[in-house]
Amino acid sequence: MKKILAIAAVAALAAGVSAYAANPFSDVTPDDWAYQAVSDLSDQGVVEGYPDGTFKGERNMTRYELAQIIARLMAKEDQLNAEQRATLDKLAGEYADELANLGVRVGNLEKKVGNLYWSGDARMQYQHNLNDEGKAKDNDTWSGRMRINVKADVNDQVTVNGRFVNEMDFKGDDSSNTTMDRIYAQWTPNDKTTVNLGRFGVALDQTGIFWDEDGMFDGVNAAWDNGKIGVEAGYGRFKSAGNEINYDDDDNPTTDGIWKDRASTEAWYGKLTGHVADSADVSAFYLANTHKANGDEGIDYGMPKAHVWGAGATVGLGHSNFTLDGDFVQTKLNKGNGHGHANLWTAGLTYGAVDTDKPGTWQLGVHYVKADMGAMLLGNSALDLTDQLDYAYNKGDVHFWVARAGVAVQKNVELDAYYNFAGKLSNKDDASYGDPDDTWGVELNYAF
Repeated sequence: MKKILAIAAVAALAAGVSAYAANPFSDVTPDDWAYQAVSDLSDQGVVEGYPDGTFKGERNMTRYELAQIIARLMAKEDQLNAEQRATLDKLAGEYADELANLGVRVGNLEKKVGNLYWSGDARMQYQHNLNDEGKAKDNDTWSGRMRINVKADVNDQVTVNGRFVNEMDFKGDDSSNTTMDRIYAQWTPNDKTTVNLGRFGVALDQTGIFWDEDGMFDGVNAAWDNGKIGVEAGYGRFKSAGNEINYDDDDNPTTDGIWKDRASTEAWYGKLTGHVADSADVSAFYLANTHKANGDEGIDYGMPKAHVWGAGATVGLGHSNFTLDGDFVQTKLNKGNGHGHANLWTAGLTYGAVDTDKPGTWQLGVHYVKADMGAMLLGNSALDLTDQLDYAYNKGDVHFWVARAGVAVQKNVELDAYYNFAGKLSNKDDASYGDPDDTWGVELNYAF
């Protein structure tokens, strides 16, 4: 959509919020039909121009740019009437993904009590898993999970956020435990900048295979994103990381010698993201732990420094409804004068997209995954992948295929399924290790 048409529609939505204002853009004259709309929205801070003082109304507007405008309108929601708020809620639902990238919660998915906002999700899941020998036999699980998010407004720029999690094993243990796996303060000085402090989620790679936002990170980070480029950096502990790293005498991953307490090691990371087009993002990150970790009873296990870098992309292929994504991650593990490299990469193609606001929408995709021994932090929520990766973590290199499918069966209800197949274990540390069996799972996800 042309930018000038989109702004006219937004102006109609925000009518009555402010009075007449002067136009600040050199390429919008009083003779232009949208002059008043552009002037008013600029005065309200809803739209911004370019550094050269132009508006460029004939340029096509991206979804991310429109999401920024919606986010600014959401901040003025108390000035809108009921009809305008209803329209704004629909726009917020349509642009939920882009708003989430801006750190904005979608209003129609939140329930407010006083200055507290509540939202959540639930999952019922069945999995045909691997056992310790890599066999999908007698190790099935049927589980349930509920997560409740709470956000409290401290002031116009600061919120305190938390998440309660309860998990149940329907097949085995009849007990359940409720924990709080998120608690952090977020400072948002403007719509481009956020600073988090506490325990929160960090997403490093595009596909989430290495570390996605459900992995626990204890520390502080800061992010800035103007819709074209994003920069993020943080310091803390990747608490969900695996706790064993093994090497041989040449510092290559093996089962001889165990280096422990990876998750207790402090680390820093930096990430750069480019929003190349409306449906294309590229990113790169770098991660390094800062010192050796101590194990049980203060014993120094000589945790070597790890240097990790990765790059990935997500690209929508025109109007074909196909999306291509992939990541490459390399972990360099230093010990003494030696080093070891462990590579991880994945690439895949997905058709369609599930929109839980639109029942009947669906997606189908296939990915190829290859991981060297010791390449995984295992700090992700990609439960359809970690079974094979966890089995191979200290046994050898692994590669396999993943097929996924999803459909919105009702509003805010999604049915998902996966199938991992053709797994192969190579470069084995022990010849007795076999190839992993095929695994599969199905789950119902609910958002509220």
